[in-house]
Amino acid sequence: MTRVLVVGSINMDLVVSSPRLPRLGETVMGSGFAIYPGGKGANQAVAASRLGAEVTMIGCLGNDEFGAQLRSNLEREGVDIRYVREASVSSGIATITVSDCDNATLMVPGANYHLRPEHLDEVEQAFADADVVLSQLETPLETVKHAAVLAGRHGKPMLLNPAPVIPLPEDLFSQITLLTPNEHEFLTMLAEPTGDWRKLLVQHPGKLVMSHGKHGAYYALSSGELRHEPGYVVDAVDSTGAGDTFNGALAAFLPLGLKEAVRRANAAGALSVMHHGAQSGMPTLDELEAFMGRPA
Repeated sequence: MTRVLVVGSINMDLVVSSPRLPRLGETVMGSGFAIYPGGKGANQAVAASRLGAEVTMIGCLGNDEFGAQLRSNLEREGVDIRYVREASVSSGIATITVSDCDNATLMVPGANYHLRPEHLDEVEQAFADADVVLSQLETPLETVKHAAVLAGRHGKPMLLNPAPVIPLPEDLFSQITLLTPNEHEFLTMLAEPTGDWRKLLVQHPGKLVMSHGKHGAYYALSSGELRHEPGYVVDAVDSTGAGDTFNGALAAFLPLGLKEAVRRANAAGALSVMHHGAQSGMPTLDELEAFMGRPA
């Protein structure tokens, strides 16, 4: 059982279904509304936990009703929340508009931005106890950087899902073991808006895994050979949380080697888009193994 430490965000997702995404200044009549637990950190923690990992979460919730609900949800999912703090502010929220399996998201960080580097120092033992550390960019950048320092101090691989995407500072890039952008985030992360992603992958062998939706994922071996792990064909209804499922699975299965971890992460991500909501469709280990008996 892989011990995964997730340092990241915990949000409540307010999801609107719409026949199409509104243009600037336009009002579109929606067709449905739902509230789901979310946040990239919590989503990835839940994904890894359902796939059999022993997951511990470091994060921050507000002292509001959303905070209480989100804390209870993580407990139900088997995530160790002893290091989830509470701040006297509102919990993070994300408003998500879903249309024809695409989505557009606006996040208000709230309590997530009250997770500071010194809070990680207080729970440094969690880094020593982990097999893999996983983070994202919905908490302060300084906190993510410090998580990378602590992971390195204890010799633990650190995965970073660079979302919401920014050009990554060199000091953070150099400290991360594995970066996991999607195809939209890849060039922005490297500050190469007109670059060729294939060439850039080869220039950073073993450092980057680029997820590409239904097309699967791409990465380069230490030899410089570009590798492609194909995706799985499914009937998709909602892509929200697919990337988080991919990342949680990648962390859970990383001890099996990069090729196998990516293969399983592709399958987990495919399963997740067959249901509405970020966490609702995240598969269990049994569901994943049954699904992977099908041809890719």
